[in-house]
Amino acid sequence: MSLEMLPEPVSDDQPSAATGSGANESPERGSAYVPDEILVKEIQEVQDRFVDRELSWLRFNERVLELAEDPTVPLLERARYLAIFTQNLDEFFMVRVAGLKRRIATGLAVRAASGLMPREVLEAIWSRAAGLSQRHTRVFLEEVVPELRTHGIELVRWADLDRDEQKFCKRLFKERIFPVLTPLAVDPAHPFPYISGLSLNLAVLIRNPKSGKQHFARVKVPSNFDRFVALGNTRFVPLEDVIGAHLARLFPGMEVLEADTFRVTRNEDLEVEEDDAENLLAALEKELLRRKFGPPVRLEVEESMTPSVLELLVSELGVSDEEVFHLPGPLDLRGLHSIADLPHEELKYPSFVPITHPLLAEVESAAPVDVFKAVRRHDVLVHHPYDSFATSVQRFIEQAAADPHVLAIKQTLYRTSGDSPIIDALIDAAEAGKQVLVLVELKARFDEQANIRWARKLEEAGCHVVYGLVGLKTHCKVAMVVRDEGEQSGGIRRYTHIGTGNYNPKTSRMYEDLGLLTTNDAIGEDVAHLFNNLSGWSRKATYDELLVAPDSVRVGLIDQIHAEIAHHRAGRPAGIRFKVNSLVDEQVIDALYLASREGVPVDLLVRSICAIRPGVPGLSENIRVRTILGRFLEHSRIFWFEGGGEPTAWIGSADMMHRNLDRRVEVLVRLPGEEAKASVRRLLDLAFDPTTDAWEMTAHGEWTRNRGQVHLQEELIAQHRTRRSAPA
Repeated sequence: MSLEMLPEPVSDDQPSAATGSGANESPERGSAYVPDEILVKEIQEVQDRFVDRELSWLRFNERVLELAEDPTVPLLERARYLAIFTQNLDEFFMVRVAGLKRRIATGLAVRAASGLMPREVLEAIWSRAAGLSQRHTRVFLEEVVPELRTHGIELVRWADLDRDEQKFCKRLFKERIFPVLTPLAVDPAHPFPYISGLSLNLAVLIRNPKSGKQHFARVKVPSNFDRFVALGNTRFVPLEDVIGAHLARLFPGMEVLEADTFRVTRNEDLEVEEDDAENLLAALEKELLRRKFGPPVRLEVEESMTPSVLELLVSELGVSDEEVFHLPGPLDLRGLHSIADLPHEELKYPSFVPITHPLLAEVESAAPVDVFKAVRRHDVLVHHPYDSFATSVQRFIEQAAADPHVLAIKQTLYRTSGDSPIIDALIDAAEAGKQVLVLVELKARFDEQANIRWARKLEEAGCHVVYGLVGLKTHCKVAMVVRDEGEQSGGIRRYTHIGTGNYNPKTSRMYEDLGLLTTNDAIGEDVAHLFNNLSGWSRKATYDELLVAPDSVRVGLIDQIHAEIAHHRAGRPAGIRFKVNSLVDEQVIDALYLASREGVPVDLLVRSICAIRPGVPGLSENIRVRTILGRFLEHSRIFWFEGGGEPTAWIGSADMMHRNLDRRVEVLVRLPGEEAKASVRRLLDLAFDPTTDAWEMTAHGEWTRNRGQVHLQEELIAQHRTRRSAPA
C-alpha cells in the first residue's frame, strides 16, 4: 500500500479538543513517556491513514448481508438478516447521507479525515449502496425464497395464487383493505401528493377510455396491515400485490395501464437549537413534526417502472438520477421480520434463555435473592444476554423501589422498552416517598417521541426529571441507589450500576453488554458527583474511578496508551485491547498508530465503523482489527491495558467517535477487583483467538472472513449453560 506524505486532513465532523483531565489526572500519568514530536509529525503527515467512515459503515452492512448469504446460518435467521440490512440502510440514508447533502447544500463541505470531499463520498455511497441493494435483492429472490420453499414456506406473487387464494384476497381487499385506501390523482387540480418517508406506494398509470388521456395516481400501501398477507399458514403474498390486483375498484370506469411500487427515504435527522429554546421538550416536539417533511435522499423503484412514470417521480421529488435505485420487487424487505418469527424452531438459532448470574442466584430458596446483600458481599459483573437482565439490573431497581431502607434512586434513561418495568419501578419508588431523579435523554435518535412520553409520566408520578446539559446528549448508563443500613451496618451506603447498554429489558435479550454492580466507595462517590453535574450547577471535571466525556475520556485513554508505550520501552508487559462499536476519532487512532510504531501490540474488536488501517508497513504493523457478528449485537465497550503486569480494564458507554467524546456525556468505569478483570480477559482472549470465527480488516479497509472453528457467541452460551451457581 502506497502512503503519500501530505499535510494532515481536516475531518468533516470538525472534532473539538476535549477539556479537563482524566480519572484522577489519569492513573498512568506518571509514566514519564513523552511522545517523540518527529514521530508524531510523521504519523500525522500520512495522508490516507484514515478509512472513510461512511464507506466503512457500508462495509459493516455488507457483513450483515454476508450472514444472510451464509448457508450455515439457520434459514429464518437469514431472512431476519435481510430485514436488518434493509433497516440499517434506511437509517444510514436518513441520517448520514442526509447530513452529507445538507453540508454540501449549505456550503459547509470540508474535506473528510479520509481525504475525500463530501461530494466524492456521496458518489461512492451511491455506487456502493446501489450494488449492495441489488445483491440484497438477489439473495432474497434467488437463495432465501427458494430455500424457504423447500421447507414449506412460500413467498409468492399474485400470478402464483390459485383460484381459492385469489378469492380469499378479493374478500380481504373488499372487507378490510379497500375502506382504508385513498387514491390520490395528479392533475392541474390535484398537485403531486406528499410522499412520507419509508412508506410503500403504488405509482398507477390510468387511461380514460373515452378521451384516451392518461393520468397518474398514487396509492399508499397501508402500514397497519401485515407486509406479507398470510394465505393459510405457509404461503404469503406481498400486500401491494393484493392491492395492485384490485385497482379497478379504486378507479372505476378507467383503464389501469401500469402499477409499480416505489419508496422514498427522507432526511429524518433532528436539529434542535437548545440554546435558543426555553423549553427543550416543546422544541423537540415541534422538530418531530418537521421531520416528516424532510427532503428526499433516496428513491427506490421497481425496475419494471416505465420511463415516463419514473421521470414524473424524479421531477416531482427533486432527486438526482444517482439517488434512484432500480430494484426487482418486492421493495421494502423490513417485513421479513414477520417471516423470521414463524413458529419453525428448527429453522432458527437454538433457543437460549438467559440465566441468573451465580452471585445473584438463590440456591437454597425459590425466593428472589436480595440484590443488596449479594452486592455487599461481592462486586458483580453481569454479561448480557448470557446473564439475565431481569434478575440482575431490573431486579436491582425493583427491589430498591420496594425497600423501605432505600432513600433515593438516581438513574439515566437513554432508550427503554414500551412497557418498561424500570419505569414502573421508578414511579413506584416516587409514590412511596423516595427521592427519585431520572435523567431522560429526549434527543435519543428515533426514540424521541417515546422518551417525551416517559418524561411526562415520570414527572406526573413525582419523580425529579431533568434533561441533561445544554449542547450534550446524555448517553451514559448509570444508576445509583442510596440506602440507609443503620449505624451498626455502616450507615448510608451507595449501590451503583454502570453499564455499556441501555436500561431496556427487550434489547437486553438481543444486545451483548456488560454491567457492573458495586458498593465500591470511590465509584459511588464519583457517580454521586456525576449526577450532581447533570442535575445541578456542580462542574466537577475529575474523578477517581471514572472517565467522563466530554472532559476526560479521550485524554484519559490516550494517557494510558502512552503509558503502555512507556511499559514496553522499559521491558515490562504492554498491550492494548479495545472492544468498541465504532473507531473513528483521529486523536485516538493516531495514539494507537504511535503505540504500534513503538512496538506495542494493539488488538481491536470493532463491530461497525473502523477508520484505522491495520498492518500498514511503517505505521501499523502491530495493529490487528477484527469484528464478530452473530445472533446478538456485539455492543459492549471494553478498554484493556496490560499496565506493565498490573492490567487495567474499563467498561462503559463511549465509542471512539467525535460525537461520543465531544458532544455526549459518556462514562467509563475502571473495573475494581481481579475477578471482574479476569472475566473480561477471558472474553477478549476468546474474541482474538485465531480459531474464533471473525472478519479481519485489511490495510485497504476491506474485510475478509476467517471461518474459525469456534463461534464466540455459541461458545459463551455453552459456558453459561454449564456454569454452576456460586456458593452463597
